[in-house]
Amino acid sequence: MSEDQAPKIIVDDDWKSQAKAEKEKLKEAAPAQPAAGEAGQGRMPEHVEFDHLLEVLVTQSLMYMGGFPDPQTGQAMVALDLAKFHIDLLGVVEEKTKGNLSEDEKTKLEGVLHELRLRFVEISQAVTKAAAEGTLEQATGGSVPGAPS
Repeated sequence: MSEDQAPKIIVDDDWKSQAKAEKEKLKEAAPAQPAAGEAGQGRMPEHVEFDHLLEVLVTQSLMYMGGFPDPQTGQAMVALDLAKFHIDLLGVVEEKTKGNLSEDEKTKLEGVLHELRLRFVEISQAVTKAAAEGTLEQATGGSVPGAPS
């Protein structure tokens, strides 16, 4: 290749300032992002914390005590055996972490366990009463899991 045919390189000395300006524009246009370590809607947290474990187990317990409707049927699901399992898991966490939690973590764990156990007893009694009165609506496919027979 002759020197006339060689590709010419044009150096733009201002490229850094242009890139910085474009970055600033994008930052201003972008919606606010959650702080580091926080989960945004539909996003996983960067750092998993003890509170996240509590949230998962509490949510599962509440779901199986009819706290959330099934997205497919719109009906609350009561599966007392599964609710008890998740509450018992929280009890294992309490037992195995004795002396290793901060005061805040210990207080949260004790509080959620107390509330879940109370709610479990109330719902168990309500299910037993509804079964005795014949007003218990059973899911298709047999019986209500965990309900008294």
